Amino acid sequence: MGMKILKSIEKPSDIKKLKSNELDQLCEEIREEIISVVSKRGGHLAPSLGVVELTLGVHLALDCPNDKIVWDVGHQCYTHKIITGRKDDFPTLRSYRGISGFPRREESEYDVANVGHASTSISTALGLAKARDLRGEDRTIVAVVGDGSLSGGLAYEGLNQAGHLKTNLIVVLNDNEMSIDKNVGALSVHLNRIRNDEGLNKVKNDLRSKMSKIPTVGTLINNLGESAEEALKNLLVPGKFFEELGFRYVGPIDGHNILEVERNIRFAKKIGGPVLVHVRTKKGKGYVPAEENPGRFHGTPPFDLDAEKIEAASKVAAIPVKAPSYME
Repeated sequence: MGMKILKSIEKPSDIKKLKSNELDQLCEEIREEIISVVSKRGGHLAPSLGVVELTLGVHLALDCPNDKIVWDVGHQCYTHKIITGRKDDFPTLRSYRGISGFPRREESEYDVANVGHASTSISTALGLAKARDLRGEDRTIVAVVGDGSLSGGLAYEGLNQAGHLKTNLIVVLNDNEMSIDKNVGALSVHLNRIRNDEGLNKVKNDLRSKMSKIPTVGTLINNLGESAEEALKNLLVPGKFFEELGFRYVGPIDGHNILEVERNIRFAKKIGGPVLVHVRTKKGKGYVPAEENPGRFHGTPPFDLDAEKIEAASKVAAIPVKAPSYME
């Protein structure tokens, strides 16, 4: 496949000119580029393949670089880099004097923070949101965090403080049921229950309006107001954990549906306050070996695309300059 659509993308606003079918084609072209480059350079393949549509959907709903996106860890930032003016440099990924495999402020105004550690995005985004408020600025701040990173203590601190401060902040939970190692803990169990109860969210949205139309019952619900709302929420809301922390919960939604992601991010902006958008994705999406074995292709050395297996870095032609450091 050629890069018919991708070659016209220099900045995020360019994707807003595309039709739905063109966005789908763009996703295919981006995946092809990521797979091609990572097979030669190594890198975080499965995480980035899993968030192509999510990344485009978030950018469609925002106005970057005025709006800010903070990526947790940064393993999943390749699509973001490609559509923010770095597609021509993407083949230099992780090479000496090439572009970094992680967001870097010195590399682009679209990279808000230098990241690499897990669980830091929510606190960072909250700091940016409070700075925005103090300066009287008009911008949306979004943190994108994986379910693996959400098991870290700093992520809980960020959620707790954001819920307390009630400032406008969107947290996108990229739920691919996968970290480098198996997730553990109560929140992991809670997220698994949400994944298995997608119908609950539709019921939550429909039930109150239907019940309010029932004679007597509807009057009672309206009179009880927040008490009735809270009772229904306790019974039905799959994201009750996040609601208790002061967030509005939206989801779970299909992270491979660009327009659904865009629509829900726009909805979160209208709600105001801290909002968590729960997005489900498949790690390694679009490349069968990575879908079947996402752990193997989480962070991979260069590999043989034809053989569909990882080869030792020593078997790949060496880069005739200084090798990249672990931070590159």
